[in-house]
This record gives sequence, structure tokens and C-alpha cells, in this order.
Amino acid sequence: MKPTTVISFLGSTLDASKFGPSRWNKWRPSVGLCMHEDLRIDRFMMIHGTGHSRLAEYVAEDIASVSPETLVERHTIDFKDPWDFEEVYGKLLDFARAQPFDPEAEDLLIHITTGTHVAQICLFLLTEAHYLPGRLLQSQPKRGAPDALGIWSVIDLDLSRYDSIATRFASESAESTSFLKSGIETRNPAFNTMIDEIEQVASRTRAPILLMGPTGAGKSQLARRIFDLKKLKRQVGGSFVEVNCATLRGDSAMSALFGHKKGAFTGAAADRAGLLRSADGGMLFLDEIGELGLDEQAMILRAIEDKRFLPVGADRETESDFQLIAGTNRDLARCVAEGTFREDLFARLNLWTFALPGLAQRREDIAPNLDYELDRHAEREGERITFNKEARERYLSFATSPLASWSGNFRDLAASVTRMATFSPKGRIDVETVVKEITRLTHLWSGADHGSDGLDTLLGAEALAEIDPFDRIQLAYVIETCQASRSLSEAGRQLFAASREKRASTNDADRLRKYLARFALDWEAIGRAKG
Repeated sequence: MKPTTVISFLGSTLDASKFGPSRWNKWRPSVGLCMHEDLRIDRFMMIHGTGHSRLAEYVAEDIASVSPETLVERHTIDFKDPWDFEEVYGKLLDFARAQPFDPEAEDLLIHITTGTHVAQICLFLLTEAHYLPGRLLQSQPKRGAPDALGIWSVIDLDLSRYDSIATRFASESAESTSFLKSGIETRNPAFNTMIDEIEQVASRTRAPILLMGPTGAGKSQLARRIFDLKKLKRQVGGSFVEVNCATLRGDSAMSALFGHKKGAFTGAAADRAGLLRSADGGMLFLDEIGELGLDEQAMILRAIEDKRFLPVGADRETESDFQLIAGTNRDLARCVAEGTFREDLFARLNLWTFALPGLAQRREDIAPNLDYELDRHAEREGERITFNKEARERYLSFATSPLASWSGNFRDLAASVTRMATFSPKGRIDVETVVKEITRLTHLWSGADHGSDGLDTLLGAEALAEIDPFDRIQLAYVIETCQASRSLSEAGRQLFAASREKRASTNDADRLRKYLARFALDWEAIGRAKG
């Protein structure tokens, strides 16, 4: 069994008593702890000030009389002001660092019943931060008749050991992650894991956060939700300031970000605080930070690290304490290699980096986001729009298929819902509206991989919506082969090159003709589409 060491402040009031037999009827925390049969204390480290040396000696003698096996060590620490948190914490930190504590060789208990409230809080914080590698010990007197022993209990800071607390923390964490997702029941495992990590980081640190991902992936909305979450938890008191760095150019960028003094340049008719100053006490979201110039990047870095910067035309620096969230659709590591982004700023931002996937990589999340966009439309327009069953199935079949590239990500989805809702004055989106919207989206993505096969021209949007994605890919290849061939037979020979070798007689043209007929197509129609 490992020896037990207790660290405790001498209680200048609680441990004091008149000398005589009556003192054994009084609960004195330091002495009482050493009287328990179920708590063997091998070493008692008593902290006290010089002015209480006599009391410390007196208490040490009583501990020796009730627990001869306990070694009492007296440690003198004097505080100019025992209610000065900074002084008390600093001196206790020095004390903790000077001790050769070994958790493998001894059990350490930190008694937080005696001492000033400031001292107790500091002991708690040092234990939580593992400068004191032990568990918290608290004691109290028994109710009723006088008793010298009192009651003791150990507080383990591993909250997972306390079922009700752990359950509550898990529930609050789940609520926080749901808040970050705007209440959307997302199903993509990788995205959900990332949001869980962001919730932990946002709740526990004020370090910069870098959100990477394509345009429209939701970086701006997520940054706003992170701010709102921290606001709910009272972790920030200032404002949320969003800046699109892609709109900042030349001298105006410096002025907009860092402010300027009156007369600093032509047109500076009055002082301007600047966006960084406006974010003091709150959060600054620099979207598309990769668009900033190198000079602005240097000043941003200093503002992050020193919380100070120099406005344009000023001779005195300005202070601003904010948390930074940066967003970008660029590969900043590549920008560093190309010399367009500062390596030191990237290193500072790269502590907490999260890559948001595009909508095409989260197709299982399209359905819940579709409902979310309908809710947003209802809030915005004051009118609830819904799909009929067949129309919803038709839209989701297309939206979740490889035919939908979602190059604009959630912006495309939001715009799509707005269009369908606008063209549904009776409050119900029908199949005809969906078919027209699929045609619009197909044209919108005409430069994407799945939007350039030309099948919408040949078949029309309604017929195309009836074709499975697998069949569409095959049909697109057949059409491409036909348009590159001089005759139906030549196209057939190329398309059926492997299987025709296994038959005695072949009619590749007829075989191809029958395949095209399945889609109401013929050689002439394909030729006209080519021309």
C-alpha cells in the first residue's frame, strides 16, 4: 500500500483552541484528519505564515500525540495580501513545482477545508492542472454532540466517475454540438466527429481556429454558431465581426482592418476604429484570409499574439483582445510554399484546423438539410412550403445521385429550395416543379463532370429524371461513341468488341439500335444533337 501525503493550510481560526483537555472535544480540521482509523496519513505538509508559527507548532504536537506515525512537515509561505489571487496562486505554484511529488510512489491528498477562500480556490486550480498530482480532500464537523474527528471525503476530479454529473455533461455536450449544426440531424460520420471536436475546442480555448473548405461549405455559418455558443456559455462578451478579406484591396485593407487617424491619407476625414478594434472582447471571423496581402498578414499575426496593432497614421498602438476564426478555400500550405502566405501566420493558425467537406461529400445529409432550408424559408417569408411525397422522392433521388455535383455546395441547395418554393404558390412543391428545377441545376452545373453529357438535350429533363444514375453513365458513353463514329455498325463494333468475338454471327448495328430504343433514341436523333 502506497504512503499517503496530505497538503493542508493551517486553519488560523478552525485549528486554534485553548490549551487544556477541552480542546479534544472541539473539531480541529488538521488534527481531526489524523485521528481517523480509516485514513492513515504518513506525511502531513502544513502550510502557514510566519505569524502563525506558534499555532503551527502547537497543532503539530497534537497530531504527533494522536498519530505518532504521521510525519508533520511545516512549510512557511508568507503573503503580503492573502486575498490577492495572483500573489497566492503564484507562490503556491512555486511551492508545487519545488516538491518532488511522485504519484507512482505516494497518494497525494490536497485538503481544501482550511485557509482563505482564495487559497482554497488556488489549491483546486493547481490540482485540476496537475501541478499537484493528487485528489481533493474535504472535511467537516459532525452534527450533534461535540466530536474531534469530524467527517472526511475525497473528491476525484475525474468527473466520469460520477454518473449523474457525467450524464449531464454528456447531455450538455450533445446540445452544444446540435447547436453548432443548427439543430440539423446530420448523418455523415466524419462531419459529426469533426463537429464534436470543434465543440470541445470552442468551449475550452480562445486560440485561433482555421476553417478550411470550398466556397459554400458553411464556414461563415459555422463561425457564427461557434460565437453564439460561446456567448451562451458567457465565454465572450463582445461582438461577432465578420470580414470578407477578398473584398479588401490596397490601402483600404489596412484602414478597414486596423483603423486610421484623421488626416492619415486623402479622404480620412475622421478617426476610424477599424474592424479589429470593433471585435474587442468578442470574435473576429476573417473569411478568405488567404486573400490578404503579406503586410496585412504580418499585422494580423502581431494582433493575435500581442493583442496590439498600429492604426494607419497613428503614433500610438491600439489594444484589442479577440478570438480569431479564419476561413479559406485555399490550400494555405501551398500558398506558403508559393510565398503568398506568411509561414509564421500559418503556423499560428494551424493549431486547430478543420476541413469542412462539400455537400457532394455529405450526400446522406442532403435530406435533413433540405428540411432545414424549408424551415428557413418559412421563417423568412412567413409561409410554410412542403413537398408532396412523389416530388420529394424525385428531388432526393437526383440530389443524392452522382448526377448532382453541388459545385456551389449549400448555397446551391438553399437557392434551389427558394426557387421551388417561389414557384409553388399553393404551398406544395409538385413533381413538375421538381423536374424543372432539376433541369435548372443540370444547366447550372454544365461545366461539372456530370452536367456535360448532353443527355438533357436529347431526352428532356422529365425523361432524364426517370433514368438511374448507373444507366445514365452507360448511356452517356454510348452516345459519345455514336457521335464519334461514321455509322451505326461502326459504333456497334466498337461498343461490343469483346462480346462479338464469342459469337459465330453478329449484327452489332441491330444490337445497338435496340439498346437506343430503350431510351426512345435513334441514330438520326443522335446525329442531329451532335450537329
